[in-house]
Amino acid sequence: MADRNPARLAAPFALLAAVVAVALVVATSKVDSTSNPPARSRPAATQPARHARAVPKVYVVKAGDTLTLIADRTGVSLDTIMALNPNVDPNALQTGQRLKLSR
Repeated sequence: MADRNPARLAAPFALLAAVVAVALVVATSKVDSTSNPPARSRPAATQPARHARAVPKVYVVKAGDTLTLIADRTGVSLDTIMALNPNVDPNALQTGQRLKLSR
């Protein structure tokens, strides 16, 4: 019994301390998460109706614009923009260029 390593005796206590520490962290995180519940979104049926955006008749191209970005910003489909502007090369938009968005 005299040749027992002190580390072998301390190992069970270290394991117990680690388990207690993990349990405290888990218990603390559960308390924090219940004190601040996540925001709840309303069901789709009770959300107010979205009003349609007024579509401008012309869009002036800005630096970095693409037809897809313009379609997203204005709410006009990409197909509509391309149909109203048949002479526009979508790969060569120029800053200041005017694009029709409606008739």
